[in-house]
Amino acid sequence: MGRVSQAQAQENRRRVVETASRLFREQGAHISVADLMKACGLTHGGFYKQFASKDALIGEATTHAFEELTQLRDAGLEQHAGQRDAAQQALIDTYLSTEHRDDTADGCPVAALATDMARGLGDRDAHRVYSEGVSDFAEWLSTEDQDGIARLCTMLGALVLARATKGSPLSEEILTTARAALTVTS
Repeated sequence: MGRVSQAQAQENRRRVVETASRLFREQGAHISVADLMKACGLTHGGFYKQFASKDALIGEATTHAFEELTQLRDAGLEQHAGQRDAAQQALIDTYLSTEHRDDTADGCPVAALATDMARGLGDRDAHRVYSEGVSDFAEWLSTEDQDGIARLCTMLGALVLARATKGSPLSEEILTTARAALTVTS
């Protein structure tokens, strides 16, 4: 089989990063390179032509996931005509929804990747990107009256517990209670 063009190689790399970002959030970063490449429709051997290691890919996939989160925040801000408090509340409501609870593959990288980062998966760059992403998200959530880290911890904890209790009435109660606790009333 012939060599792929540079454009095709770049497209393959983009596809691997996007697929890895989704699969790592859905299944964890322990997924094998063979399974990842199969999900991309590419060969296992092609992986090492694109990436120095799986740890390096974890860093790129983490970057991609946080870029998606930033795009979601920015879109919310645009939708709410620059009113940050309204955009924050909309994001909180979406974050603490059953749809987000049930869609781990496209969900928040803070929640999905926390355990993998704590277990040391990924290289230093992946951990730096994750830490910066958490910090940036918390800063975005802060208000004059509420600390962004506390808000993020409430959201994250509620999401993780709701996912762990999915299928029980407790799961919905966790989401509802956390949304209520984070709703700012004027």
